[in-house]
Amino acid sequence: MSKKKKRILLFTGKGGVGKTTVAAATALRASELGYKTLLISVDPAHSLSDALEQKLGPEPKKILENLYAQEINVYYSIKKYWGSLRNYILAVFKWQNVDEVLAEELAALPGMEEGAAFLWLEKYHREGDFDLIVVDSAPTGEALTLLSLPEVTRWWMERIFPLQKRVAKTLGPAIRAVTNVPLPQNETYNAVEDLIESLDGIHSILIDPEISSIRLVLNPEKMVIQEAKKAYIYLQLYEYSVDAVVVNRIFPHQEAPFFRKYIESQEKYLKQIEEEFYPLPVFKVRHFGKEVFGMESLGSMGKQLYGEKDPTETFLKERPYKLTSENGEYILDIHLPFVKKGEISLLQYGDEIVIQIGNKRRNIFLPRFLGYYSVEGAKHEDGRLKIRFKKDKENR
Repeated sequence: MSKKKKRILLFTGKGGVGKTTVAAATALRASELGYKTLLISVDPAHSLSDALEQKLGPEPKKILENLYAQEINVYYSIKKYWGSLRNYILAVFKWQNVDEVLAEELAALPGMEEGAAFLWLEKYHREGDFDLIVVDSAPTGEALTLLSLPEVTRWWMERIFPLQKRVAKTLGPAIRAVTNVPLPQNETYNAVEDLIESLDGIHSILIDPEISSIRLVLNPEKMVIQEAKKAYIYLQLYEYSVDAVVVNRIFPHQEAPFFRKYIESQEKYLKQIEEEFYPLPVFKVRHFGKEVFGMESLGSMGKQLYGEKDPTETFLKERPYKLTSENGEYILDIHLPFVKKGEISLLQYGDEIVIQIGNKRRNIFLPRFLGYYSVEGAKHEDGRLKIRFKKDKENR
């Protein structure tokens, strides 16, 4: 077993680019190199079973000597992790005379599928049984929802949850006197509190480039590249480290007139990807001329993809966020490539900064001492947003 630091690799990309096969090929290659590897699918439309030609379930299944695989099941995870919360939700629906089967369906609240994935990751990383965890994430949009969940829940935990808990404790007896509506018990609040603490814990692991890396999977096509750029922006906004781009399904050069224009187009887009995503390393996989599934095809893909390189390596080790001091001021430096002028809005509320790009927003909790500083200015240039903080006069 390797003595290297435990690693987590997450693969995402536009639907249909071959994300699942790339993730599976990576996991298989790592297992062949001697790493005890767990491959997890968190895509609601699971296709990992098909890729591996193995029936998978909600718990890890051993596939090969060093390879295990699992498909996350939200209902199984709710029962496993959220018993108290689930029982409370079911009690509310029962009070409203909702059909029992429908109540079970509704108990899977929005975000629970994403939350379940994080709880499994937190469990496996904490237990340390695997050298490598490879995550076959959902397509880009859903993956961004998944990855923003810990930040959103942390904000809710610090800003809203304590207030709700106090109100329920204070007004609970009065409410019970006039209605039989179910109210959350302490165990329900404790379950929510534990859930959010776990999400916050795994977030700190996933933003550590020594442990976790995200790899963008794309094809050399215009719309796919544009979506990958947006994903890269938002991943950096949420502080996730991207260490590589994987370009899948590249057609080999050939003289057949039917393919000539398409191949020329791919060559143009390959050059664009290498230039615009620099310094991210770009890994290339040729088109196999058939569907890629089963151990033999996945093994060939893994070897072609990484060659002599170790897939568990961190191929680019850069933190998207840096906080530095300069002449009595502090500068928060955030890597935000591909953002156009006027697309960023910025607000400060005490020790909290709100950055919005398009329809994505991040609430950043600043170090407490910056609560005594105000935003003096912000500038976006060369793919970086630099926010300057100056100490308030009354606090000097």
